[in-house]
Amino acid sequence: MHYFGELTAIVVACSWTCTALFFEYAGKKIGSLQVNLIRLIFGGLMLSGLLWITSGYLFPQGADGRTWIWMSLSGLVGFVFGDLCLFYSYTLITSRFSQLIMTLAPPFAALFGLMLLDEQTGPMGLLGMAVTLTGIAMSVLKRSAGSKGGAGLALHLPLRGVLLALGGALGQGLGIVLSKKGMFHYQQSMGTAEFFNNYIPFAATQMRIFTGIAGFALIILITRRGPALARAVKDGKGMWATLGGSFFGPFLGVSLSLMAVRHTQTGIASTIMATVPILILIPYAILYKQKPKWIEVAGAILCVLGVACFFIR
Repeated sequence: MHYFGELTAIVVACSWTCTALFFEYAGKKIGSLQVNLIRLIFGGLMLSGLLWITSGYLFPQGADGRTWIWMSLSGLVGFVFGDLCLFYSYTLITSRFSQLIMTLAPPFAALFGLMLLDEQTGPMGLLGMAVTLTGIAMSVLKRSAGSKGGAGLALHLPLRGVLLALGGALGQGLGIVLSKKGMFHYQQSMGTAEFFNNYIPFAATQMRIFTGIAGFALIILITRRGPALARAVKDGKGMWATLGGSFFGPFLGVSLSLMAVRHTQTGIASTIMATVPILILIPYAILYKQKPKWIEVAGAILCVLGVACFFIR
């Protein structure tokens, strides 16, 4: 089938758009910390079922100590730190602006890839960073009157929410690089068979989820959020929203993204999947009756173009 990979990437972008909307709603209903733990449990169960169907095993097989160390670090940085920041930012600046700022994840990944994996970023990558930052600035800054009557620029979103979204992008970017390092060791311990090439990303994701569950459980224990977690589990709407986000994100989105990059060029698939800030504008306007300004639309388009620059050779 022609353009199967590209069409799959479009489905992934739509899936991740649904994930952001579900988790924003769930976070406002039952709290971002509770959502993070519950959605990882849901995602882990779904992945266990997928691994059992495809390999006959419920849990990752054949991983050595180095693999577990790197994947655990990735889980702590990406799921615990990154997603905790991201989900909290949903409740402060909405998923629409959070996903826009999350387009900084590829630049962060490029930076940490240079530091940890010696992956060089060419001139187009630097251009991509500049374009992405320009798009974000267009969307989150507005003109304001200066103290002496002159015009200036000011942030029209809560600074705390913007910083949390930046933390989410930082966690995702570094988490991806740590995952790549861990999957390299996993490949060495498992062999080179085609089955293992397809198995490793799913099993590696499950390792990250296990670490994420442990990390969030510890945070809830330390902060004494047990009663809040119990109330969250009893909130039907919040739980259904969390389940929906878990299905479209950690399970379906991850699975189809791997399929997309297998059937088309990685750069093409990654650029298409990075269109969430654009796709989310329409359902957000319908659900919350908030029509985006033209400069916000232009900023979202620039962010996606900036991501595309990273894959131009």
